[in-house]
Amino acid sequence: MTSPLQQKIKITGPSVITANRTWDGAVIYRDGQHGWTTDLSSAAVVRTADDARALLTESTADDVGAIGPYIAPVDVKDDGTIEPGNLREQIRRQGVTIDLPVPA
Repeated sequence: MTSPLQQKIKITGPSVITANRTWDGAVIYRDGQHGWTTDLSSAAVVRTADDARALLTESTADDVGAIGPYIAPVDVKDDGTIEPGNLREQIRRQGVTIDLPVPA
């Protein structure tokens, strides 16, 4: 089985590294200060495969704070706002899409 770090990385636009926080499962993003944030607007945005690989390698090494880091596409608006680049990431960011019988 090939490690995610050994796979050929292909990105077609701005991307971020996202994962789930170990202790509560919250969606987190790698920031520019080598840490994690729950705020997508504070995430480090990469635009090349080499930059994405470097940030993913750094993120994967932090296996205490985050689980399953991967590269996710984002849209960077003209005003600098960062939005999820696909439906999966929109759902991850906003939480469950159905009403739960008990509050989450």
